[in-house]
Amino acid sequence: MKKNLLLPFCVILFSCAELQTIAEQVTEDTGMVSDAQISSGLKQALQFGIDHQVTKLTAEDGFFTNELVKIALPEELSKVDSALRKIGLGNLADEGLKLMNAAASDAVKEATPIFVKAIKDMTITDARNILMGGNSAATQFLQQKTSDELYQKFYPVVDDSFGKVGADQIWTTAINKYNTLPFTEDVNNNLTEYVTQQTLEGVFTMIAVEESKIRTNLQSRTTDLLQKVFTLQD
Repeated sequence: MKKNLLLPFCVILFSCAELQTIAEQVTEDTGMVSDAQISSGLKQALQFGIDHQVTKLTAEDGFFTNELVKIALPEELSKVDSALRKIGLGNLADEGLKLMNAAASDAVKEATPIFVKAIKDMTITDARNILMGGNSAATQFLQQKTSDELYQKFYPVVDDSFGKVGADQIWTTAINKYNTLPFTEDVNNNLTEYVTQQTLEGVFTMIAVEESKIRTNLQSRTTDLLQKVFTLQD
C-alpha cells in the first residue's frame, strides 16, 4: 500500500517541463515520432517551400520566367493584346505583360513574412492529419487558413507595385489605344484584383512544389527531422 502512495508523490516532484522532457527522451530512445516532432517537421517543410521556392519569385522576372506561375493576360485583355499586335504595337503588349509579372514579384517580396507567421500557427492537432494527406496537404491547409487574409495584404502591395514598375501606365495606354480602334467594345479591366489572385496562386503553387519533393523524394529530406517525420507517410 505504501509503494502505491509513493508514485503520485514522485510525480509531484517533477515540473510539467521536466515531465515533457522525460516523455520526449523516451520517444527518442524508442525511435517513436512525437506529435511535436511531426508538427515541427511539417512547419519545416513549409518553411523550406518559402526559402527554396517562393523566394525565387521575388527575383527579377521571378514570375515572368517561371512557366509554372507566369501570369498570362486575363481573358478580357487577350483581345487587346491581339488587336495591338495586328497594328504593330506588339512591343507595348509585351512590356505590359512583363511589368504585370514584375508587380507580382514585388508583392511577394513585401508579403513573405505573413506566410512565416501562418506556418508558426499550425497546431499539433492539425499536424498528424496533414502528414497523412496528399502530396500538397500542408500547402492546402496553409492556403485554406490564410488566403483571405493574404489577399487583403497583397492587394495594396500589388496596386502600389503597379505604380512603381509602370504597369498601370502601360496598360492604360494599351487599353486606350484599343478602345479607339473601330469595331471594338471598350475594355475596363481591374488588373490589380486579377494579379493579386494570380500572385497568391503562384505562391502556393511553389510551396506545393517543395512539399511534394519532400514527400516523394528521399534526397529532398535534407534534415534529420524531415527524414524522421516523412518516413511515417512513405
